[in-house]
Amino acid sequence: MKFQPIAQVKDQSQARILLVALRAHGFHPLDPREGGLPGVPNLFGAGGFILEVPEEEAADATLLAGELLKDMDAQTP
Repeated sequence: MKFQPIAQVKDQSQARILLVALRAHGFHPLDPREGGLPGVPNLFGAGGFILEVPEEEAADATLLAGELLKDMDAQTP
């Protein structure tokens, strides 16, 4: 099964929320393979977390992730 990146986020909390939301909507995202230590964000991934789903889910998952990120950004003070 091939996976396709659908979003890249620098905030670990946002990545976790997106993973849970994608799974709750029936998508099958890969867990981040970033490898950082707890409390030390982006130790090995300066670009943040890349969320990936199977290719056949990518179009719909991209739409959902984009809308969720818009909502999260609108809530940030």
